[in-house]
Amino acid sequence: RLGAVVVKGLSLEPRSGNPPPRIMETPSGMLNAVGLQNIGVRAFIGEKLPFLRQFDTALIANIFGETIDEYRRMAEILDGAKGVHAIEVNISCPNVKKGGIAFGARSESAAEVTRGVRGETGLPLIVKLTPNVTDIAEIALAVEAAGADAVSLINTLTGMSVDIEKRRPHLANVTGGLSGPAIRPVALRMVWQAVRAVKIPVVGIGGIMTASDALEFFITGATAIQVGTANFVNPASMLNILDGIEEYLNRHNMANIAELIGSLNTDT
Repeated sequence: RLGAVVVKGLSLEPRSGNPPPRIMETPSGMLNAVGLQNIGVRAFIGEKLPFLRQFDTALIANIFGETIDEYRRMAEILDGAKGVHAIEVNISCPNVKKGGIAFGARSESAAEVTRGVRGETGLPLIVKLTPNVTDIAEIALAVEAAGADAVSLINTLTGMSVDIEKRRPHLANVTGGLSGPAIRPVALRMVWQAVRAVKIPVVGIGGIMTASDALEFFITGATAIQVGTANFVNPASMLNILDGIEEYLNRHNMANIAELIGSLNTDT
């Protein structure tokens, strides 16, 4: 019933991630500083992809890199992988050749990554945007012009938490990515801004726990949504969300979700 499954971030080479503690619960979500631990794109294709191909669901590979060349090489490798239906490019990662500033923090570098990946693959290309910017619409427009087929947003907001007795950060990495219900209003606002700026589809992400949450994103203009943190609380959350969406459409005599997308009324 799911439209697609997005695998967690893949890098060119294996990554062990950050030292623990690297996940902690917050009053309305969680902070994670896992550090993008993964087995690497080649091992994923050899060890994980055969299992995932068994399911009749589209598979989207999420990739990240420290240089544009790494992004390009991963796109080239995945382009020939049977069972990968699309690529999602995480541009929240630091550009090690430009002082560690995230690729997605500036429109120029965001576009450069997008062009690099676009040149290596004919697969549908989704660019995942960071919320840690001044103008999300500017970044969305830049990656659209560079060849993105869609944008997804938002990635996590950077946050931290302190143990007041030890006077130390709760996370070994000090900061981490905040996800969960706490970020949903920010995500919804940024999706609204992106929808008004670009012509390509916008995928809504951020704090979606229930069908009502998902419906907010569709009404705002998102063509699709992604669910992440909710799965830690309830592995069946996505199926519950689908049930709730279907119930809403039936109750409002709508034939399909397309009738709902972008139906936000902002008239006063």
